[in-house]
Amino acid sequence: MTARQDELLEAAYRYALDNGLADLSLRPLSAAIGSSPRVLLFLFGSKDGLVRALLTRARADELKLLDNTGHALDLPDAVERIWAWLAAPEHRPLLRLWAEAYTRSLVEPDGAWAGFARATVDDWLDVLTTCQPPAERETADGIASRTLALSVLRGALLDLLATGDEPRTTAAIRQHLRSAPHSVASAGTARPPAHSRPGSPSALSAASAEPGPTAPRPAD
Repeated sequence: MTARQDELLEAAYRYALDNGLADLSLRPLSAAIGSSPRVLLFLFGSKDGLVRALLTRARADELKLLDNTGHALDLPDAVERIWAWLAAPEHRPLLRLWAEAYTRSLVEPDGAWAGFARATVDDWLDVLTTCQPPAERETADGIASRTLALSVLRGALLDLLATGDEPRTTAAIRQHLRSAPHSVASAGTARPPAHSRPGSPSALSAASAEPGPTAPRPAD
C-alpha cells in the first residue's frame, strides 16, 4: 500500500466509524476526506475494494484488543479483560462498525463483506484458546468453555450497543463469571470473584480488617 493509500484509508476509516458502511457513497466520503471518487477508485480498484480495505483495518483494531489478553491468567480473566475494553464508551464507534460488518457478512456472504463474521469468530476463539491450560484446549469441554465465553461476550456486547445499559450488562458478565467453573479440571467449582482473589486490593484490605486471634484470659 502506498503512503497516499494509507493516508486516505485512515481518513476513510475515521469517516466510517462516524457514519457506518451500510450506505457508503464515494462522493460524500471523498469530499469529507479531501479526495475524489476517481482517486479512490484508482487506489482501491472499486467501491467493494475500499470496503474490504476498511474491514481489514477494523479487524486490525479488533486484533489489537485481543492481543491485550495475552497476559490473562485464565479464561475467566480473559473474559474480564475483554469486557472491560468492550464496555468502555470510547470504543462504541468501532464496535458499532464491527456489528454492522458482522451482520452484513451473514446476509451478503459473497460481497465485499464475505468471510468477515467467520474470521472474527476464529480470531476470538484462537485468543481464548491460549488462555486455557494446554491439556484442556482440544477437549470437548475445553472447546465448549471458550465457545460459551465468546457467546456471553458477544451477546452482552450486542445488548450494550442496543441499549447503552453498561451497569446491567456488566453485572450479567460478572454473574456469569461467578457461576462459571474455573476450568474443566475443576468443573463444578465456581471461580471466586475478582475482589476476593488472594492478592487483590480488596481482598488484602478485607484481610487487614479481620480481627486477630483473641488472647486467652489470665486465670483468676
